[in-house]
Amino acid sequence: MPAVTVENPLTLPRVVAPADAAPRPVLAVTTAPQGFEGEGFPVRRAFAGINYQYLDPFIMMDQMGEVEYAPGEPKGTPWHPHRGFETVTYIVDGTFDHQDSNGGGGTITNGDTQWMTAGSGLLHIEAPPESLVVSGGLFHGLQLWVNLPASDKMMTPRYQDIRGGQVQLLTSPDGGALLRVIAGELDGHQGPGITHTPITMIHATLRPGAEITLPWREDFNGLAYVMAGRGTVGAEHRPVHLGQTAVFGRGASLTVRADEKQDSHTPDLEVVLLGGRPIREPMAHYGPFVMNTQAELRQAFEDFQAGRLGTVPAVHGMGE
Repeated sequence: MPAVTVENPLTLPRVVAPADAAPRPVLAVTTAPQGFEGEGFPVRRAFAGINYQYLDPFIMMDQMGEVEYAPGEPKGTPWHPHRGFETVTYIVDGTFDHQDSNGGGGTITNGDTQWMTAGSGLLHIEAPPESLVVSGGLFHGLQLWVNLPASDKMMTPRYQDIRGGQVQLLTSPDGGALLRVIAGELDGHQGPGITHTPITMIHATLRPGAEITLPWREDFNGLAYVMAGRGTVGAEHRPVHLGQTAVFGRGASLTVRADEKQDSHTPDLEVVLLGGRPIREPMAHYGPFVMNTQAELRQAFEDFQAGRLGTVPAVHGMGE
């Protein structure tokens, strides 16, 4: 799991919550069901079964892979529409091509993130490059959906290409954890992702036995999803492992600890930490559209069927 790393984390800024920061309790731990998306790549539905009041402003998150493809096996998604939210695709291992009808797109690979604000609507496609289809290889990533408030749902679409080298790297006081701030901020350190809905997104790698207690904005919710390995969450040391999401309650800090002994296929505990300011608006969600009312959903489908969300570009060979 390469993503972005450093030889000596102790050269990085160190983060720890103040001693008097109220710890966030663990409200629940859920296990993601497994399925298939797009043309058949395996996913874990990280937020399945979690009440939306604890997720807001996040809508869904899929862990894509981890899978070792044989030659000819890598798959993506066909052209499809979106309106009313943002998609965040973070690639840990492997390579993905993106193209959308608004002119955005590019190739992302180990540690890169593509941040697509669908806004008023567009069409897009995600697929492995032809070279990966031919050779096969490892593929592993995440896709997160972030809601937009009603005032921004019909904004002009936008695309952000965030390279792995741009993320803010931090560590714990003892250097036992590497924290990659992809979006938002942690203890005053800002990540590169520009968000309309205030959020924080961090990929944390904890060595066996390492523990982090991070300051966490009290107006944000708190979620921790385990991409690999096993450990505990919260001051109460609630066990978690691959494919599980921890939901934190209110407080000013959150704690994650890696078990001394990890699974044979992963040396460390890999966790995605998410926090965001709840939007607290009605949400109407169906398929690729996330709006506030059923009438707005119907309008989105009508606009898509009428071609008002864009047309498929004949570029780069994708979707042809």
